[in-house]
Amino acid sequence: MSETTMTAASASAHAANASAARKAETRSILRLAQPRPRSFVPGLLAGVAGALMAVALLACSAWLITRAAEQPPIMFLSMAVVGVRAFALGRSAFRYLERVVSHDGAFRQLAALRLGVFRRLLPLAPAGLSGAGRGDLLTRLVRDVDDLQDLPLRVVQPLLTSLLVAVLSVVGVWLILPAAAIALAVCLVLGGLLGTALSGAVAASSERAIAPLRGKLSNDVLEVVENLDVLRSFDALDTRLAGIADLDAQLRRATLRRALGSGLQASITSLVAGAATLAALVLGIPALDLPGAGAMLGALNGPALAVIVLVPMAVFEVFAAIPAALGVWRQVRASAERVAGVAPAEVPVEIPVDVVGDADAGEQSDAQIDALTAQADALRVLGPVLEVADLSVRWPGQSAPAVSGVSFRLQPGDRMLVAGPSGAGKTSIAHALVRFLDYSGSYRIDGIEARELPQHEVRRVVGLCEQRPWLFDESIRQNLLFARETATDDDLLAVLDRVGLAGWTAERGGLDARVGQRGALVSGGQAQRIAVARAVLADFPVLILDEPTANVDVQQADRLVRDILQAAGDERAVLLISHTPVPAELITARLDLA
Repeated sequence: MSETTMTAASASAHAANASAARKAETRSILRLAQPRPRSFVPGLLAGVAGALMAVALLACSAWLITRAAEQPPIMFLSMAVVGVRAFALGRSAFRYLERVVSHDGAFRQLAALRLGVFRRLLPLAPAGLSGAGRGDLLTRLVRDVDDLQDLPLRVVQPLLTSLLVAVLSVVGVWLILPAAAIALAVCLVLGGLLGTALSGAVAASSERAIAPLRGKLSNDVLEVVENLDVLRSFDALDTRLAGIADLDAQLRRATLRRALGSGLQASITSLVAGAATLAALVLGIPALDLPGAGAMLGALNGPALAVIVLVPMAVFEVFAAIPAALGVWRQVRASAERVAGVAPAEVPVEIPVDVVGDADAGEQSDAQIDALTAQADALRVLGPVLEVADLSVRWPGQSAPAVSGVSFRLQPGDRMLVAGPSGAGKTSIAHALVRFLDYSGSYRIDGIEARELPQHEVRRVVGLCEQRPWLFDESIRQNLLFARETATDDDLLAVLDRVGLAGWTAERGGLDARVGQRGALVSGGQAQRIAVARAVLADFPVLILDEPTANVDVQQADRLVRDILQAAGDERAVLLISHTPVPAELITARLDLA
């Protein structure tokens, strides 16, 4: 076998495995969306009862009106009169009960689904979510998750209800005239197949495309809104708006094609329902008053003929939900695939998973967890020594490591600069040190392998100030209290003074001044200083600063670095990541990445 053939076979096997994994993830999400039988079955039974009441009401009414035209004694009609009233009241009562019970079960399961998706996301954030845009991610976790409630309400329950009612109605007509029952069954099958096929041919691709288009549109709109000033400065706003308009047009066309498919399906159902009624009339008229002509209950009379002629109308009204449910199923499955794509049940191997601290894991005893937590607390008090040897880090979905063969030692008071061009793996090292990404090699904190400690305890020892620090749309006070809830205003003002923001805070009106959404009301340097103040307030023994001067002009960069390192204090170890020069007198060690 040639090398090319082997490579192609390997790629094909990999694609097959990936496809199987995606299908398994999708099935897992769909199972989360479907309520348990205890919550689902009562609504299903109420729905079946309500649909049967609707069919029985039409049949009983037809019999009553036709029989009353023969002017029999009232005693022969009293049972039918009571039946009409009972079926009318029962239909309304059961439909109300079905709506209440089924929606209650679906909404309760939707809450459980949201919680389940959120639990899946927690181990992935932030490194495992870097492949999804913020707008698309928000759409998947809100709109697509909401769409999954249609699985029990508009797919499973309508399908089961329609099938049960159709079967029981055919049996009922069979007891009156078997030939009409056969015609009804044939029309039901024909209507289901034609309606589903026609709707699928017209709208299947559109139904599957709606959710991705909706996510992409949301993502592009969010990007334009967030970068409006940059797009205007480079005269690129019109191009991006044209792209959004094109996406909107695609989404609108897909939605219209879905509506067209639904309309065609409804028209097919109406036509086949009329054909079933006509067939019952054609088959029933010759059997009138002819014993043994086909009626199982004796001669077919006028009232019985009215029943078999009008029952198909009520049956098809219920049965029309089947093609519609199959269309909704395509949309639900597309949403489930998108949710599964961002929240897989299995965490990628590149993302670390706690071996302790998980109440459901049951892999460690409480005594072991307490012992490791006590070790982490001791590290915070004594000041840890970080020893990294032959460290390699890989991002999810990437075949090659982002950085490899990294070794260094960091102890209290050290100021280490990690330098290198963009893409050299500086941020990958930072994410490995705070356990956002897993690693190979050795990473020890005072002799304890980091993967043996609970992740939240590692993050109490090693803190990270990211390149674009997240500031909440709140006051300066709330953005700092996020790090230590018990801090007083004096504590907050003191830490702001350490990072050089005391005067600026006073000019803005004090700690109640708002910083805007994602820090829109502060400069890049001020945002970095607030983030450092927050880290100092959290009292991390080891502080990682990822490109603190990335959003600051050259004249302010040196001053910002000096202020940050001074604010960190001599007792704290600092790992400074930067691709721009840093004065040599500010650092004690240097690690260069190629």
